[in-house]
Amino acid sequence: MQNPPTHLVVMGVAGSGKSTLAAALSSQLGWSCAEADEFHPAANIAKMSQGIPLQDEDRWPWLGEIRDWMTGKSREGQSTVLTCSALKQTYRRLLSEAEGRVLFLHLDGGADLISRRMQGREGHFMPPTLLPSQLATLEPLSQEELDAGSIRLDISRSPEELVAAVVRALGLPSGQAPLAS
Repeated sequence: MQNPPTHLVVMGVAGSGKSTLAAALSSQLGWSCAEADEFHPAANIAKMSQGIPLQDEDRWPWLGEIRDWMTGKSREGQSTVLTCSALKQTYRRLLSEAEGRVLFLHLDGGADLISRRMQGREGHFMPPTLLPSQLATLEPLSQEELDAGSIRLDISRSPEELVAAVVRALGLPSGQAPLAS
């Protein structure tokens, strides 16, 4: 018997490498992939483009859309990989309401490294000036989240090393959904 679908939420502040890791995991595992940014309403993107940090009231409907997308994929029997900043535990609790198993992969690293990465990005609506507000908002994974299978990952490692670490830590065979335990 197979476990229910698994949703890997690649989380962290802007510039931490969420898109890179999510794409690599999706390719390695053969799972559907989505960017949380695709779920933002135009008003949220306009705010961030102007350097205005989002407030919780801006985030709740967006997070609900992401949760509902994961639930829809679960009902289709699909596991997923998703990027989402998921900065607060309350946001992660809402996302965890999705059907299936929801695990968070926290891309963690120093502000200097993340800032350098953001400076090198082109065409992204999130300006580097919002990094301090994201770092101030970030609540690291709790012990309870870690005990449930979520993982903290050091972004100084290569994407290949991070994929291998996730696959190994979660016991995920390449190209398949997780096997029953």
